[in-house]
Amino acid sequence: MTKDELRKQLRAARRDQVAALPASMRSLVFHRPPAPLLDLVPEGTVVGLYRANPFEAPAASYAKFFLDRGHEIAVPRFASRNAAMEFARFSDPYDEEDLEVGPFGLLQPFADAPVLTPDVLFVPLIGFSSSGKRLGQGGGHYDRWLADHPKATPIGLAWDCQLAEDLPTEDHDQPLSAVVTTTRFYGPFA
Repeated sequence: MTKDELRKQLRAARRDQVAALPASMRSLVFHRPPAPLLDLVPEGTVVGLYRANPFEAPAASYAKFFLDRGHEIAVPRFASRNAAMEFARFSDPYDEEDLEVGPFGLLQPFADAPVLTPDVLFVPLIGFSSSGKRLGQGGGHYDRWLADHPKATPIGLAWDCQLAEDLPTEDHDQPLSAVVTTTRFYGPFA
């Protein structure tokens, strides 16, 4: 199966799983990181997160959790649709008053927010394998950023239905260090 065919199949499964969750349950999932995950996030590190679309595993509660533990939080920012992804300080995950709509229609830090380099990066995904392979949206933004920052620890957030038996990979695909789902922690991977 090609990456595009897998993306279509896994997006549908993800959409169905999220649609089946009652609204009250959606606010509870991914509320607090599991204990094994905390071992991968040393004290004082910069934590990178993403602004989830309606079907991605939500990362908003993790932003609040890690901010409350004293970590600086960074989320993606794009100067334009053709610009490289960078991360900038996200200082208000409770009210989100320090965000504006970016070139992809997603909320991102204002242009004057300081650039930060995450030590630990939570990444969105379409699919993942139990060995740490990741299937992203297809734009390559995270793969390129991770290739340029090999010391960063990439951790996937996913719904259980996004687990694939195996995923095709290419040379540019960056593996994950761990994956957190609503019911399980995978990793850390070597």
